[in-house]
Amino acid sequence: MAQRAPQDRHVPVMLERCTSVMMQCLGPVAEDGGTPVVIDATLGLGGHSQALLEATAASGSPVVQQAQIIGIDRDPQALEAASQRLAPFASRFTAVRAVYHEIPQISQQYVGAGSVLAGVLFDLGVSSLQLDEKERGFAYSYDAPLDMRMDSAEDSADETAAELLERIDEQELRRVLREYGEERFASRIARSIMARQQQAPITTTAELAELVDAAVPAAAKRTGGHPAKRTFQALRIAVNRELDVLREAVPAAMDELAIGGRVVAMSYHSLEDRIVKQAFAARTNSSAPAGLPVELEQHKATFRPVIRGVEVADEEEVSLNPRASSAKLRSVEKIRSTARSTA
Repeated sequence: MAQRAPQDRHVPVMLERCTSVMMQCLGPVAEDGGTPVVIDATLGLGGHSQALLEATAASGSPVVQQAQIIGIDRDPQALEAASQRLAPFASRFTAVRAVYHEIPQISQQYVGAGSVLAGVLFDLGVSSLQLDEKERGFAYSYDAPLDMRMDSAEDSADETAAELLERIDEQELRRVLREYGEERFASRIARSIMARQQQAPITTTAELAELVDAAVPAAAKRTGGHPAKRTFQALRIAVNRELDVLREAVPAAMDELAIGGRVVAMSYHSLEDRIVKQAFAARTNSSAPAGLPVELEQHKATFRPVIRGVEVADEEEVSLNPRASSAKLRSVEKIRSTARSTA
């Protein structure tokens, strides 16, 4: 069977809104700094990058029409598929194999003289490419090796989910399931997994899904989807260090932006959204102590909200693309350059 084109395999969530929010800042930033550069920190199959490249090409501004997109992904398969998709824009698109907490190094290398970093886009979570490729082991709906690495290339140093289960102890596994999967039956599931590991290593998705299913009480399985959903999420996050990387990446992206530049971040579960929300709040609120009569310059906010609170997809989009139902979109704009600690 012929492999489907990237645009047929994945429908980008809130595409028009993400593009619009980013486009609004490119002209003003370009006026002050030069050719605008946007880092697509989660390139995936390139849907958001394509929309930005098309929108900038159609812009009435000659400078914005030259806008560059740098697409980051740790997955070599994603980079290859996106590069093929974006081949018509090859002069304005650069694919980089990296993890998005490396934005400072990437910005230093690729945003040169005459250019300015005007935006960073995060579309978080697992991509359709990774879910579609059965051998990647991300899904509980079919049997595959228990891998879950976003970077599964031969030279990848990341451990697989099967390797994680071999080295982890019950206490740590319980923490992973509870913290990353928000799994209320973490203790029961961890105990069952460790008991099985003592007999023989768990090496496939089907084995793990069946084990979790047996560990969850029957009454709890009547609603909420497959009982293994949260366990698979938790292990995927742990294998790829997603939350640790995100905690570092969002403030780093904010530091690198030019004045007037924007971060646009879309998350799909509460753990990601909480990290984004906290990072944005640390820069959009004054850090002055309560009761201080005059707000000193170093306490003033360095960003302003572009989106008040959070935006979600409308009913029409959700009906056409169920993945959009859990999406939460946030955005902020840099208004001053003073560095501020997020600790």
